[in-house]
Amino acid sequence: MRRRHVGWLTGAAAAALVAAGAATYAVAEDTGGGPAVRTPAAESADAGFARDMAVHHQQAVEMSYIVRDRTQNAEVRRLAYDIAQTQANQRGMLLGWLDLWGLPKVSAKPPMSWMGMGDMPERGDGSLMPGMATDTELKKLQTLSGKQAEVLYLQLMTDHHKGGIHMAEGCVARCTVGVEKRLAQGMVDAQQSELQVMAQMLKERGSAPRS
Repeated sequence: MRRRHVGWLTGAAAAALVAAGAATYAVAEDTGGGPAVRTPAAESADAGFARDMAVHHQQAVEMSYIVRDRTQNAEVRRLAYDIAQTQANQRGMLLGWLDLWGLPKVSAKPPMSWMGMGDMPERGDGSLMPGMATDTELKKLQTLSGKQAEVLYLQLMTDHHKGGIHMAEGCVARCTVGVEKRLAQGMVDAQQSELQVMAQMLKERGSAPRS
């Protein structure tokens, strides 16, 4: 059963990479195309989501490569590889759209302001948005190995996905560029499926999500 889950994820990751490539070209059409392209405003939901999710994804990639070096378990390593590849590709798309739109990749406003959450209390210690791990948690992951590393990674990534899903749902509701909204909905669907897989993997290791 476990092999079927991870095999499905590997196929889903490959499909996501192909779809992402098509979406990169489609975004120009969604914003009008040609010399008079209508682009989102710098502080729009479209730009805010692209900036914030690019940061959020970068940490997921980092965590995934850390655990690949800390365990020999094939199932966890495949899951980590799928997450790293998919989110690195999506991050490139998001940053590429900001370039296409001629918009800055950083904002003076706090993260999540485009969702009306700019005044949320900060967790601190490197955790910039909901679901993000702290610097202390990342350092701890780097010290663990085997089952302990697997459990912490799955717990951190579960939290990370929950925060990412919340942000992606915000884009689905607020973004105006069709291809970006579709990408965000794809993130919601894929990460919800991965949450189920990770919950089962934690159960098999005698553990559970942290929240």
